[in-house]
Formats: sequence, structure tokens, C-alpha cells
Amino acid sequence: MSGFDKRREGYESKFAHDQELKFKATARRNKLLGLWAAEKLGISADQADAYAKEVVKADFEEAGDDDVFRKLRKDFDAKGVQVSDHQIRREMEDLMIKAIEQIQAGT
Repeated sequence: MSGFDKRREGYESKFAHDQELKFKATARRNKLLGLWAAEKLGISADQADAYAKEVVKADFEEAGDDDVFRKLRKDFDAKGVQVSDHQIRREMEDLMIKAIEQIQAGT
């Protein structure tokens, strides 16, 4: 195997690892986001995990974060909860950082 092939294989391996980390972090972020939203929506603690799973599932509708954002926006509007678009997006960003830290820490 040439040096180029080894380097290419290394890059491919790193890319696959990074994609797996991104997938796991996004799923964890969405769960944390669902728990945050459940609290804002007044959902009971025993139903919060089920709601968080709905938020995770919402992410599979399309690429990117817009599907999750729309779900939260719709749910907040339906319940009359005053949360701005900016607050939702900010929470998504903050919880992504937290999710990555948790995964890297192995928690």
C-alpha cells in the first residue's frame, strides 16, 4: 500500500468517525431539546421522555435542523407558549455543544 493509499484510508476513517459523532450528537441534542421543550410546554415528567423521542423522530423528516425547529415552533404555538424563534435556535446551538461534550466525556 502506497503512502497515498494509507493517507486516503486514514481520511476515510476519520470522515466516517466524524459522521458517526455528528449523528450521535444530533440525536442526543434533540433528546435534550425535547426535554427542554417538554418543561416549557408543561408536559409531566413521566411523559417528557416520550415527547423527547418525538423530537428525535422529527429530525428524520429532512436533512438539517429545520424539521426539528418546525416541530417545536408548532407545539409551542399550539399551547400558547411564548418562546421566540431566536430562543429555540439558541437552545439548539447550546444543547449541541452540551451533547458533544457528553459524548466526548462518555456520559
